Amino acid sequence: MTDVPDTITARAGWNPLTRIALRFCVVYFGLFCLLLSYIPFALLGVLGRWIRRYIEPWNMGLTDPVTGWVGRTFFGVDAVQHKDSGAGDQAAVWVLMLCVLVVAVVATAVWTTVDRRTAHPRLLAWFTLFLRMMLGATMMGFGFAKLFPTQMPGPTLAQLLQPYGDLSPASVLWLQIGSSYPYEMTLGAVEVVAGLLLFVPRTAVLGAALTLASMAQVFLTNMTFDIPEKLLASHLLLIALVLLAPYFRQLINVFVLQRMCEPLTQPSLFTDKRKNRIALWIQVALGIWVAFGGGYDRWVVWQEQYGAGSPKSELYGIWDVRDFTLDGLSVPPLTTDENRWQRIVFDDPEAATYQRMNGELVPARAAFRPNGQLELATTTAEHQPPFATLSTERPSPDRLLLRGKLNDRTAVITLDRVDPNSFTLRSRGFHWVQDYAYFR
Repeated sequence: MTDVPDTITARAGWNPLTRIALRFCVVYFGLFCLLLSYIPFALLGVLGRWIRRYIEPWNMGLTDPVTGWVGRTFFGVDAVQHKDSGAGDQAAVWVLMLCVLVVAVVATAVWTTVDRRTAHPRLLAWFTLFLRMMLGATMMGFGFAKLFPTQMPGPTLAQLLQPYGDLSPASVLWLQIGSSYPYEMTLGAVEVVAGLLLFVPRTAVLGAALTLASMAQVFLTNMTFDIPEKLLASHLLLIALVLLAPYFRQLINVFVLQRMCEPLTQPSLFTDKRKNRIALWIQVALGIWVAFGGGYDRWVVWQEQYGAGSPKSELYGIWDVRDFTLDGLSVPPLTTDENRWQRIVFDDPEAATYQRMNGELVPARAAFRPNGQLELATTTAEHQPPFATLSTERPSPDRLLLRGKLNDRTAVITLDRVDPNSFTLRSRGFHWVQDYAYFR
């Protein structure tokens, strides 16, 4: 792809709708990219990992007074962002985007009234560059989170025990993708390639087209599985469409009408060719910087949290209750018993999940003391005393004995380890030849 000369981009008499559309997009998508803090953060590369650790997103507190007032005044809700939530479809974000839409409409009207220019070739060039950088960095950020499968990790041990009907649509999608790392990594590779292509002017149209296809799939799954990132996915889709809009006619000629078309060119940033060459290499270098930062960040997360080196509980595994004794009396395995456990799961170092006889899975905080005791506490309230203080014994690798206090009663629990690979989801594997479909 080559730079387009000013004599072409600065052609006199742009269509009035084209001028209005460009002005609106500059304001609306400019504010969108800047106010969604994780989009600019992606451009920081390796530095973004360090900055996110010590500095909270700058826009969280900045926009809350505005969205809070608008939400209370017009919608009767206190629309402030929940800092403990990663959801992108919070009421505050919806209100924020409504405010951005109003600002964009008003700004476009004022701009059109006072600005009598009939074309904005230089603005188009720099705005296109801005969108390409923002979209490319975002695509690589999400892409590396799948290429190193950390965005949708595989099912935890406790999730292997959860009935399918109890899962939310979002959990179904997350676990379905996370259950096949090759599939998730392929999705991520597509997003990474699309992001990289956007940083190179010659391949920017191809990158936008690949992004469009990828984000269409993401937007569809977000809408149909109720993933709380519908606003982000829809806007990334729209940004890809904005980048492709100047080339719609050429693309239709090639892919629909099967006609020849002129070269797909990017608007030039400068009138000087040397400056344009320098700008090209800066874009390529920035793309490499963002790719390295995104890849390194996800690699570290994979190693620390999900990979072979991730921390595991001292008692890692699923343990079925063999015998359950309270105050010296053996408790029979009745589904109506609220005190007896069916099994307990240890996965993360500081967490456990026990399963009641009715199948309910109850998460708990787990603390392993230096004296060998295990303390279990509820996760519903902070600083609560443990409801269980139990010593742990391992007579054999597949046998666990817990002794101590459970809800102020003397308990002795004997458990047998369950092989995680006994679950079909983990052991089925891949088969080229299948005489019958295996749906179990």
